[in-house]
Amino acid sequence: MSTKSSKSQKSQKSARLRRAVRITLIALALGVVIANAVNQQTIEAHEAPASGTALAALATLDVKGPAASTGYERENFGSAWADVDGNGCDTRNDILARDLTDLTYSTRDKACEIRTGTFDDPYTGEVISFVRGNKTSAAVQIDHVIPLMDAWRKGAQSWDAQTRLRFANDPLNLLASDGSANQSKGARDASAWLPPNNAFRCTYVARQIAVKVTYDLWVTPAEHDAMATVLDGCPSEPLPVAS
Repeated sequence: MSTKSSKSQKSQKSARLRRAVRITLIALALGVVIANAVNQQTIEAHEAPASGTALAALATLDVKGPAASTGYERENFGSAWADVDGNGCDTRNDILARDLTDLTYSTRDKACEIRTGTFDDPYTGEVISFVRGNKTSAAVQIDHVIPLMDAWRKGAQSWDAQTRLRFANDPLNLLASDGSANQSKGARDASAWLPPNNAFRCTYVARQIAVKVTYDLWVTPAEHDAMATVLDGCPSEPLPVAS
């Protein structure tokens, strides 16, 4: 074989090797681009909560500090447990009828008045035997999921009297609860109080968000973060509707 022919073969082999290297590098580069694109889509899918969830609704709420509680009175929200739906029953008895089972009613002229019932308390997970009476009725109380004072400090000051009355008696914002749990909550928001029953926290926070969306109330930064932390463990938790 001539020297000239040998050099030509070596040159061809070198060219083929360079082409192979270039193809390999291009393939690697394309692989990196595709992997990054897939990874970005995964991140975006994780960051964007599904429509109709409490997490998606939380992202729509304004976040800012609370207003002062100056001027707050319970009476600003109308008389307690008014019959706003006109069904002839006050709101407290309406909610007891919704949330308790095994109900018995007054045999006197108060047809709506619940005398006894069984209550499976979502806040504590305990079962309570409800008996109406001066010393026993307080065992089951009606909780404003968004406390009235909390609402006052986060938008309700600007409402008219009719809106406040509706808010205070809205079934979406009301849950029967263990009396002591309701008292321990007071007017605190999700950054300072959550139900002792961990299994109910996702539902509770979702309901708070639903109320705030319905009435255009804002959340504080700490409250927003507390809600987001709870929903991080249940990102598909749906936004509830009035019942």
